[in-house]
Amino acid sequence: MSKHLSFIQPLLKPWQTLTALMVVGVIVLGSGTGKSIHTSLFYMQGAIAAPRSSAIAQRITPSDVWQQVYQQLPDFPCENKYISKENGKVAENNTLVNRLIRYHIYTKGRAPIYRLDWKLTLADYLGVNEIMYDNSYPGNDTLRENPLEGDRKAITRLTRSQRDALVQVLVNIFNPTSQNPLPPSPNNPPSPTTSTPPQPPQRGGAELLK
Repeated sequence: MSKHLSFIQPLLKPWQTLTALMVVGVIVLGSGTGKSIHTSLFYMQGAIAAPRSSAIAQRITPSDVWQQVYQQLPDFPCENKYISKENGKVAENNTLVNRLIRYHIYTKGRAPIYRLDWKLTLADYLGVNEIMYDNSYPGNDTLRENPLEGDRKAITRLTRSQRDALVQVLVNIFNPTSQNPLPPSPNNPPSPTTSTPPQPPQRGGAELLK
């Protein structure tokens, strides 16, 4: 291919030469030898388009986060009495929060910085969202007993306020800026409230709230 293009290189500018090479590359993709090139381009594109949440997950590991969660929520269930397959001892660091975080980020590929994504994960545990599979659940390959069933029961026993507190703590850890709301602007002070006479309800107002 380089022989056929060598005669046009002196006549073309660098960007024109690059364009010609790209055209030839597209032709090569049509042949069997182009499959590997296409695969490489596909993975390059995927790497460039990787979500910001993946970078955050790489900077903050679950082993760091679960300890911070228990520091802020000391009464949250640990569920860490399972036996390790490797050494036959209790895997004390393999906690419920540790597994929940790994399931959220690595199994489901959800962003760790949004409340809604964490609520979807908790909905999985409560059995009202996506199906959870034993063979892909964290701990299945390292613990003698799959912890999925016990973890689901532990999440089910939590109150709504406990689940909301867990979500807020996780978001604050992965996205610290979320716990620092912007103060009201001094240039726009809140307008004083004035009493107004009651107005009759407008027709169709209930429809607007649906």
